[in-house]
Amino acid sequence: MFPSSGWIKVSIFAALRILDNVHIIPEYRGASFIDTAAYLKGEFTQKCKFSHCLITHFVVNMLHSVDGGYTVISWRRAEEKSAAVSSAAPEEETDGRPLPPGWRSYTSPEGQRYYVNSCSKETTWRRPSLSAEAPQRLLARHQSSPYGKLSHLCSQPSIYNINCVTFPLPGEGPEQQLLKPNEWSYCDYFWADKKDPQGTTSVAGFEVLLQKQLKGKQMQKEMAEFIHERIKIEEEYAKNLSKLSLSPLALQEEGTLGEAWTQLKKSLHDEAEVHLKFSNKLHTEVEKPLLTFRGDNFKKDLKKYDHHIADLRKQLMSRYAGVEKARKALADRQKDLEVKTQQLEIKLSNKTEEDIKKARRKSTQAGDDLMRCVDLYNQTQCKWFEEMVTTSMELEKLEVERIEWIQQHLRQYTTLRHETDMFNQSMVEPVDQLLQNVDPSKDRELWVKENKTSEVRPVDMDI
Repeated sequence: MFPSSGWIKVSIFAALRILDNVHIIPEYRGASFIDTAAYLKGEFTQKCKFSHCLITHFVVNMLHSVDGGYTVISWRRAEEKSAAVSSAAPEEETDGRPLPPGWRSYTSPEGQRYYVNSCSKETTWRRPSLSAEAPQRLLARHQSSPYGKLSHLCSQPSIYNINCVTFPLPGEGPEQQLLKPNEWSYCDYFWADKKDPQGTTSVAGFEVLLQKQLKGKQMQKEMAEFIHERIKIEEEYAKNLSKLSLSPLALQEEGTLGEAWTQLKKSLHDEAEVHLKFSNKLHTEVEKPLLTFRGDNFKKDLKKYDHHIADLRKQLMSRYAGVEKARKALADRQKDLEVKTQQLEIKLSNKTEEDIKKARRKSTQAGDDLMRCVDLYNQTQCKWFEEMVTTSMELEKLEVERIEWIQQHLRQYTTLRHETDMFNQSMVEPVDQLLQNVDPSKDRELWVKENKTSEVRPVDMDI
């Protein structure tokens, strides 16, 4: 039994108000209250699946009692609307191929072409051909049978699944918009599972994101090791410079050249001090931050993310198995009802009629069970979707923070390196100045004054 017309109107009005808020008001003029309720429920199931889960669940359940509960999957905008729903005029075909008798083409408000059979009231997105006319008539007759109303629940031609996650077939349904266009965001590109190079197993899209985080952690660790090796080189270099500055080599050089040489040796000692300070700053300002950024708790946090999404995925697989089980049960009930209906056509009897009524009730119950399982699956997938978006955005944020952190400290490395060069340059400048002042004549004068033996020159011998 359907509810009163007053309750139907209230339900439809409430649904329209909510649909208006999400900008998908359907055209329902001229349709019956029951048809409109079913159409609205289909719109909610198809359009509001992810973005308004709680509202969708409430409205679908509200309209479930209005349309009898059998049209959630089958109602898809122009596909299942009657010709009375559309007020658009038929359009001329542009490709020159004739349509089968009784078929006309129209354009939906979204600009998509669909086709309507004025005799059977069938509608479809796909262009009918003359060869397909007979099968279409057979399908229409089947759907008008007592057991045909639920047969559409036994198949899902517009979707396919990858490891129990349902995706639209290419070219089917409205085009999906990216959640964050032009940003190459994690939340837009990791929904499906990825096969490994051998093709034997698959890796969940979320697992790919986690592996990226772990790889980033490893790269960060290796960068810290690289800086540590750089520090060791600096320390060894400073040690060797300091040792070399104490060398007695050329200690006896004199004059202006000797002064320049002494300053050069002293600059080595000063340069050693600069490099030692450079290595110390590398340790405290570059190596240590790279090592301590996101400690051991980081991997624990990643495991929490992993377990949370994995649990939701397991729930989704369980719900999907429930849907398939319910779908098979409905198919069995449909087949049983069809057999009993054929028996009734062959031989009329009260017992057969009772069996048909019983089979019809079981078929209806199986349809309700399937609807319930599909609803539970969609709710679970909705939850998984929301958590995937939230968590992938969090991982994206963590990756941005990691890159910016490393960038900051590598720039600190270059800053320290420039400072070291400046200090070294300052150490060299006195040496350079003394070298410019080296004067061979002055050195000769100084050396002669200090080491001369006599200013009196020899003279010739007299006889």
